[in-house]
Amino acid sequence: MTPMNTLEQKVTPVTESPVPAGPEGAHPTHATKAGPKLGLWAITIMVCLVILVIVGLVPRWLHRKALGKETLELATVSVQVTYPAPGKASSALSLPAEVRPFVEAPIYARASGYLKRWYVDIGANVEAGTLLADIDTPELEQQVSGAKAELVQAEAAQSLAKITAARWAELLKTSSVSVQEDAEKQADLQLKVAAVDTAKANLQRLSDLQSFTHVIAPFAGTLTTRDIDVGDLISPGKELFRMAETSKLRIFVRVPQTATPGIRTGVDAELDVPELPGRKFTAKVVRTAGTIDAVSRTLLTELQVDNSKNEILSGSYATVSFADLKQDPPLVLPAYTLLFRGEGMQVGVVEPDGKVVLHSITIGRDFGKTVEVVAGITASDRVILNPVDSLVSGTRVRIVEAPIAANSK
Repeated sequence: MTPMNTLEQKVTPVTESPVPAGPEGAHPTHATKAGPKLGLWAITIMVCLVILVIVGLVPRWLHRKALGKETLELATVSVQVTYPAPGKASSALSLPAEVRPFVEAPIYARASGYLKRWYVDIGANVEAGTLLADIDTPELEQQVSGAKAELVQAEAAQSLAKITAARWAELLKTSSVSVQEDAEKQADLQLKVAAVDTAKANLQRLSDLQSFTHVIAPFAGTLTTRDIDVGDLISPGKELFRMAETSKLRIFVRVPQTATPGIRTGVDAELDVPELPGRKFTAKVVRTAGTIDAVSRTLLTELQVDNSKNEILSGSYATVSFADLKQDPPLVLPAYTLLFRGEGMQVGVVEPDGKVVLHSITIGRDFGKTVEVVAGITASDRVILNPVDSLVSGTRVRIVEAPIAANSK
């Protein structure tokens, strides 16, 4: 036996077992392998299509979203805001004041004529009743002379009527005259008495008018003005002199509304006059207007100060300091936050949601670059700087910078 035969004997042939056919005679192994391949390709194609759609649409959607956001930002007004800052609080309230005489009056002419002479000039201190000037009134003197003559005539007529009335009364007792005639004489007497009274009144009127030819001082004070000279034609209503009593002075000051609770009669204050540096004059509140001025929101207050040494000139500018007033300093805003509207002064306030609300405010003192706001806002309000004239409530805005304090301006 050869080796090859031995090898052939060792190899046993393998016979394939019969595989049952399907209902249609198809081989099951081939069908199972073809199905998964088609599904995998379909899924792959769908995934690729979805990826292509996403790659194509998402950038466009993102671009459109960014464009809408940018458009919204461009349509939103950009503003800067500031917070109201409290004004500077001081231990004493100093206010500008006006110094006026305690009594001041012009002296007018009452009689017509020519100035004969004047006796005092400006700056002279005179007492009440001092003769200031004389007026020459020739026409008035003639009228006084005529009135005196009329009085004499009326008294003579009265005397005659009195005698006649008495005689007729005696004749009536003897029935020598009628009752009617006696009544007429008695009535004539009463008429003559009335004529005498009229003549006396007219003479008194002219005598009083003649007394105005002597111009006298109505009170003790200083002559501050003389508007006449010798020979001037004087007519009723012409101002001749002006006098002022300056031994005591009236001080007028306007107190802000926030400080009015501390203003009352008897409160002491210090008066400073620029021409007298270092000097302090004690003044006292004597009365107030009792109402706040609707325009300036201040209270007109009158103080009095002694000026017996004539150290303070009436009409001067001065400063009044109230040391004991307790007041909360008002809020201060830059002047360029204000809106001038028909409804009054307003400012734009940015709410937390970014919308603008216009607030009507009340202004106190004006310092030029800044103003006091008495009412209308709070310290936490964000007030718009440099608002446009077209700004209205409800406008949405964007704050471009951090809020700026008003007192940093």
